[in-house]
Formats: sequence, C-alpha cells, structure tokens
Amino acid sequence: MKLLLIQPPSCSTLMDQVFMFEPLALEYVGAAAKLDGHEVVLLDMRIDTNMEKAVRAFQPDVVGLTAFTSHVNIVKELAGRLRGLLPEAFIVIGGHHATVAPRDFNDTNFGAVVIGEGVFTLREIMSVLAAPGDLKAVDGIGIPSPDGMIFTTERPYTDLNELPFPDRGLTAGYRHRYFSEWFRNLASIRTSLGCTARCTFCALWAITGGRYLRRDLDAVIEELSAIKEKNVFFCDDESMCDAKRMDLLADKIRDAGIKKNYFLYARVDTIVKHPELFKKWKSIGLAQVFVGMEDFSDERLAAMKKRITTDQQARAAKILEDLGILMYASFIVDPVFTREDFGKLISYIRKLKLRYATFTVLTPLPGTELHAEREKDLLSRNPELYDMMHALIPTRLPLPEFYREMANLYTTAVPIHRGLPLLLKFGFHGMLVKLKVFNTFLKKVRSFHKDYETVGPS
Repeated sequence: MKLLLIQPPSCSTLMDQVFMFEPLALEYVGAAAKLDGHEVVLLDMRIDTNMEKAVRAFQPDVVGLTAFTSHVNIVKELAGRLRGLLPEAFIVIGGHHATVAPRDFNDTNFGAVVIGEGVFTLREIMSVLAAPGDLKAVDGIGIPSPDGMIFTTERPYTDLNELPFPDRGLTAGYRHRYFSEWFRNLASIRTSLGCTARCTFCALWAITGGRYLRRDLDAVIEELSAIKEKNVFFCDDESMCDAKRMDLLADKIRDAGIKKNYFLYARVDTIVKHPELFKKWKSIGLAQVFVGMEDFSDERLAAMKKRITTDQQARAAKILEDLGILMYASFIVDPVFTREDFGKLISYIRKLKLRYATFTVLTPLPGTELHAEREKDLLSRNPELYDMMHALIPTRLPLPEFYREMANLYTTAVPIHRGLPLLLKFGFHGMLVKLKVFNTFLKKVRSFHKDYETVGPS
C-alpha cells in the first residue's frame, strides 16, 4: 500500500522563521510502515504547500496527518481537500491533540483517530485495510461516527526500545531547512518520553500515565552516530532528570567519538543538584539548555506545581553561565499580571543577568490540569488561538494593554549588550533578517487583541 504522511502547515508562518524542527514522529511512523513493505512519502507542508501536486503524483491509499491543538482546523480543512482528491483513500489523524482530545476529530473525513503512540497502531490499521479486517480490532483508536466516536480498547504506551529508528531519508529533501535560531542545520533525536514533574499547565506527563520512559543508550548512540547534521536537538520532554543515565550517555558519546553541538531540556532543580553533569555535557558539546523558569514568584511556582524556587533559579542561571552554556530561559506570563508584575519580571531577568529569555502566556491546553480547572473561563475555543501567545483566560489588564506589555518584555527584559553576542551568531546578513522578523513579530503581538474580534469562538 501507499502511505502519504503530512506535516501540516503552521498556524503562524512567522514562527517558522524562528524555528522549524524535523517531523520526527512522522519519520518514526514511516519507518515502521516501510518495514511491512509499504511505500511511504512524507510531505512537510511548512516547506512544500502544494499538497495537490504530491497527491496526484503519489496517489496514496492511506494518508496520515498529525496535529497539535493549534492545527485542529487546519487538518480538518486538509482532510476535506484530501477527500475531494482521493474519495477512496483512508485518512488517519494522530498526534498530541488526537491523544488528549480525540472527539475533536469526530469528522467522517477521517477513518480513524490514533490515540497515543501511533507507530504500531498505524501499522495495524494498514494491515486491517489490506486484509481487509475489522478496524475495531485495532487497539488505541477512535472511529468517527455520526452517533458519537467509537473507541477501541486502550493501548498501553509503547516500549521505546521496540520502535524502529526514524527514517530520516523521508525528509532528505527538507533537511537543510530544519533549524532553531542559530542552530543550522539541526537534527532531532529522542532518548526518553514523559516527565517526572506534574506541572498543572503541561499534559506530557499525563500522556504516558505519569511514567518516564527511557531508550536503551546503545541504541541512542547507534542512531546519533548516523545523524549527519552537526547540531542535534534532544526533543525529550525532559532530558536530564535521570542524572545517572545521562552521565553514562555522555561517556558513551565521548567513547564513540561523536562530536556535535547539543540543545536539550532540563529543569532548574536538576541543574542545581547536578552541576557536574552539565560540566561533563559541556565538554562533549552541550551548547544550550532550554529551562522552564516559568515565574519570578515562589507562590505562583508552587501553584503551578513546578516544584522549584526562585533561589534555585538564580543558582541554576549562575551554574550554566559559569560553564559557558546558554540558558534558553522560558517564562510564563500569567493573565492576572498587572503592569507592576510585568515590570517585576523584567527586573528579575536583569537581576539574573540572563542572555536570552522568551515568553509565553499561561494557556489551559486540553489534557492539562489547568484546562480542567479553567475551561469554563475560556475567552475562546478557537484552536488557532491555542498558540501559547494568546490569552485564553481573562486578563486583569485590558487586552490591548496586556499585549503592549508582552511586546515590551521582548524588547527590554534582556539588555542589548547581553543579547548582542547571540545576534552575532547569525552573521551580519542573518542578523538583519532576524531583526526584521523580530520587528514583524512585535507588531503582531501588539495587535493580538484584534484576533478575538476577527476569529471569535469556534
């Protein structure tokens, strides 16, 4: 059978100019399908928007789509177009949103909704279609129906060591386009899944039933050795929480003679407890760590169940700075912020002497504890506004003023003399491009309040 996998276009093409990670999940799915002899093509519509051309050239029997919450309307529209082009094709939707809110895809353009890890699920779906057999025998799916979605038996989350290596050959024509900021060209690899934390705003730990799943380190080394790109992003939900394991992985990377630049996620408390681990990783190429700082208030951090303190934040920032590792610090802006709170956040970032800081708005994403608590308060249910930048909980400040303060964070929190060395990483031409994109982004942020009027609730 022929399988077409589609990474949908982003809801904001502007962000595609800031980062674009390879569609690793689809590369896993495609690798598994090829093991069964299926012919597979992967279309990345962030780069190649001509879906009709790809469909006509390939004529797939099955089409697999993936979606985050912000993609919901986008993939529904794609499914409608696909149905017109391929009346007999079987269309499958999977990914994060299908896992946490599968009923949102109770649309007869879809043949099945994959809940959880889709690698083996899609293989079984294709086997049933080829036989043919009973789709209800496939565990871990929802079957759209006018009378309400039909759910099959829940599928336990797959042992990561049973998965094939992702087939990066499926994205061979796109690989030079994958990057994050100054990390070009950038490959992604997964060594674990899930998280040991229980933050109220995150659904990742709940998806795996609260378990932290790990891959065999020798398999990680084998896959990493085959990656051609010089820069590698560890797309684990949280990479370093198992310190002993990551200490051993660092040894294995050194022993294998692998020399690359690494970018990964780590918690504040992990950095504070294990500075020697980060020193070792620095010696093998760790260049940047994404750190969820989230807030400057111990009270709000506790309410988020973040399980860190501002004292730990300061210590973590100093540890990474002393090691020469960039802290890619991420903060969450609470909709209840006053002008004074915005000012305090700016002062806090300057006090920590951070070289890079980014900001999102506290968002009640489906599947999170926060969503369950605040669903009744939502300003909009339109998926495109679930982009971590639009406030979906009522703000204390009027929306226009709230977004002016958001834009101000980006322009003033990190002084120019601290941020300039990072801009220089882009080179002169790249820096000019970056500044142009940044100015466009700021204009959009300042006008975000208008989106509620034009988009409205779905």
